[in-house]
Amino acid sequence: MEDIRIPFNKPSMMGNELSNMQQAVVNGHISGDGPFSRQVHQRLKETFGVEKVLLTTSCTHALEMSALLLDIQPGDEVIVPSYTFVSTINAFVLRGAKPVFVDVRWDTKNLDETLLEQHITPRTKAIVPVHYAGVGCEMDAIMAVAKKHDLRVVEDNAQGLYGKYKGQWLGTFGELSTVSFHETKNIQCGEGGALFINDKGLVERAEIIREKGTNRSRFFRGQVDKYTWVDVGSSYLPSDMLAAYLQAQLDEKEAIFDARRRIWQTYDTELAAWAEDHGVERPYVPNHVQQTYHMYYLVLPSLEVRTRLQEHLRKQGIVAVFHYQPLHLSEMGAQFGGQAGDAPVTEKLGDQLLRLPFYNKLTPSEQANIIDALVSFNEW
Repeated sequence: MEDIRIPFNKPSMMGNELSNMQQAVVNGHISGDGPFSRQVHQRLKETFGVEKVLLTTSCTHALEMSALLLDIQPGDEVIVPSYTFVSTINAFVLRGAKPVFVDVRWDTKNLDETLLEQHITPRTKAIVPVHYAGVGCEMDAIMAVAKKHDLRVVEDNAQGLYGKYKGQWLGTFGELSTVSFHETKNIQCGEGGALFINDKGLVERAEIIREKGTNRSRFFRGQVDKYTWVDVGSSYLPSDMLAAYLQAQLDEKEAIFDARRRIWQTYDTELAAWAEDHGVERPYVPNHVQQTYHMYYLVLPSLEVRTRLQEHLRKQGIVAVFHYQPLHLSEMGAQFGGQAGDAPVTEKLGDQLLRLPFYNKLTPSEQANIIDALVSFNEW
């Protein structure tokens, strides 16, 4: 097997991660909701202007909390794009919901808002748009459909923290939104996530669900003289050690986004002529969207070309990876009625999209090597 010189992803410490974690130990509180967790909560709440931010152990768990908060019941239907990670829908399937898979737009790879209404039934409970690659979905249209049909919206904003749609922060449109701090994300702590709550009426129950179904948060605020089991819930609190690491990453947000913007723009500029010559599509970002520079991908002419290109890169020690496989065609998706042809754009992307190495400390020389390897490919 070839030596890997340039991985697809490499977690990067940006500043005070280790000293913050040491301080968490000195503070004597390394379990959940310690001093660093409270600082991160407040910081994100103030930045995004939401009712409440709660750190979670993953974006998956934030989605699971969303399903509980929306009281999803067996037989309810939840609309999701088929081109997404399994967590987007698994959280709702765990509550007994039926996934309704909708195709994505070819340009942005986001949920095709023009297809929503034809998938709505009396059992539809929620829409879960995914801001693919940190490029915002067409939220005006999605929210209008949700309002018309009295549906709740949960934004899967795993890749879109600090992105905007028409000047408004992604994650602030739906009643709930979820964020990921997984090691592949722009800002990360290894494993972690957050739930953004935009509906004030859901805040107290969210605290209870996150605290194993107890009213422990009210107890610590002095609102009750003891806490007890009052609802369903689980343990969704990350360690304050992770929050300490995360705080250091947030401190370096500008440096992180400057670096990622440079990497993204270099790929886009240097590969433009090559891509046009060979029928390769580059990312599309609408003018009314402020993206997060989360990833850079190419859409190749066919599965065969993508496979040959991946192998060509790997022989030079460069790891490029495909992304989601269509959920409606998966083993589980088939159990819910998914069939080939249901989402043709998703099916093509599953075969043709390739993600290039992209991480905060990807160096200019490493990126130049990647670009040189791409343009030297001749097995079309």
